[in-house]
Amino acid sequence: QVQLVESGGGLVQPGESLRLSCTASGNIVSISSFGWYRQAPGKQRELVASIMRSGTTRYADSVQGRFTISRDNAKNTAYLQMDSLKPEDTSVYYCNAGVWVAKPDGVNQEYSAFWGQGTLVTVSS
Repeated sequence: QVQLVESGGGLVQPGESLRLSCTASGNIVSISSFGWYRQAPGKQRELVASIMRSGTTRYADSVQGRFTISRDNAKNTAYLQMDSLKPEDTSVYYCNAGVWVAKPDGVNQEYSAFWGQGTLVTVSS
């Protein structure tokens, strides 16, 4: 199986920056996509940004121009650089990955999506 571990959350003031990291480990053949989602209390989980293995990125309108998603394929890691943070960015941020996983037979692969445990980002003065 595959585990995703996020880090980098914390408490910052409006206008400051944070960088989140998400590292995948396990029986990984390749990671097709990484996505960062967030969920505030009482709200639905929403996509913040995603990045394909090719480097193609996509952003929610609310973070366009302030957040940057990137990935290091050699390290199976994705990053979310968050600049000019606002109080409304306060949420638990979750990493999601679409992964080709090696099956026990050592020959076949299967595609599955995995989630991290979440990291809290609080933006407050």
